[in-house]
Amino acid sequence: MTPPARPKLRVAVGMSGGVDSSVAAALLVEQGYDVVGLTAHLWREGSRCCSLDDARRARRVADFLEIPHYLIEALGFFGERIVAPFVQEYASGRTPSPCVRCNEVVKFGLLLREAVALGCTHLATGHYARVEHRDDGWHLSRGHDRKKDQSYFLHRLDAAQLAHVLFPLGDLTKSQGVDMARKKKLPVTFTSESQDLCFVSADGYVPFIEKRRPHLRQPGPIMDTGGRVLGQHEGFHHFTIGQREGLGIASATRLYVKEVNAATNTVVVAPLEETLSKGCVVEDVHWIRGAPQDVVACDVQLRYRHAGVRASVHLREDGRAEILFVKPQFAVTPGQAAVFYDGDDVLGGGWIAAPAKKEYA
Repeated sequence: MTPPARPKLRVAVGMSGGVDSSVAAALLVEQGYDVVGLTAHLWREGSRCCSLDDARRARRVADFLEIPHYLIEALGFFGERIVAPFVQEYASGRTPSPCVRCNEVVKFGLLLREAVALGCTHLATGHYARVEHRDDGWHLSRGHDRKKDQSYFLHRLDAAQLAHVLFPLGDLTKSQGVDMARKKKLPVTFTSESQDLCFVSADGYVPFIEKRRPHLRQPGPIMDTGGRVLGQHEGFHHFTIGQREGLGIASATRLYVKEVNAATNTVVVAPLEETLSKGCVVEDVHWIRGAPQDVVACDVQLRYRHAGVRASVHLREDGRAEILFVKPQFAVTPGQAAVFYDGDDVLGGGWIAAPAKKEYA
């Protein structure tokens, strides 16, 4: 084992008790860093992570690695900054991406500040992404494992944060990480990963939303693009753009959700070809290394599992941008993040406000 160039560097690791963060901590210990474990207690009711049970699992791993472990109480902070906006987005007819906000505000906001307060120079996590300093500054890039790459969720970070971030798993595949956990005999549970939100119980997001916004449980029409009523829904928050299953209507043609209108309590459905968009408007645009001065040609990823599309990003003075796709895209969903890439490098991104209007698409 080759020792690191700076063996006394003190690094905090955000630990959930799962395989990825535990392997990240173990690798840093093995490399000679002065490692501190941090776990945030973020939620109570029915959550699958960020609970006290997860904190206990993280503590067990920390004890195994013989590193100190600290629990950060952040229930109110998480509820205010992550859960409340999540609920409001659904109540507005949008489909939120709370993991993006959590990385920006909690993991690389709150936890990074706690790490600095403990005398650490860096915060490490188990994300599959890469950070690198080059001649022109700090860059965030896709992880080596394309199937597991999580750079999409990290696009809100800035260069100042990246200067204090480590991703020990960035050059590994998920299977390599699991193999390391087994070989190191880490006290973790090897379970299949859930794609669901960590703070929502197994019942799903609909009961979670309705508990906090009971008035949303209100019937309304499901219509086609011509205004013809095809059926009824039990609340527009049950639906997201591009959804095909669970519409509850009979049709000879496959129909997909094209629009969710909270103001009129309507859900609009259409055939596949009518759900394609030539572009979109994004708001609250963030650039990791500063805003460009001209139109940006790049790849745009419209949701986590989206393959990406070549596009041009046209900046506006109001902080928004208009994105024009080279090829029309399915289910451009308000509330989701559109993330800009130059090859493997993340340039930045913004929140999808609406599909493109015909006058500029």
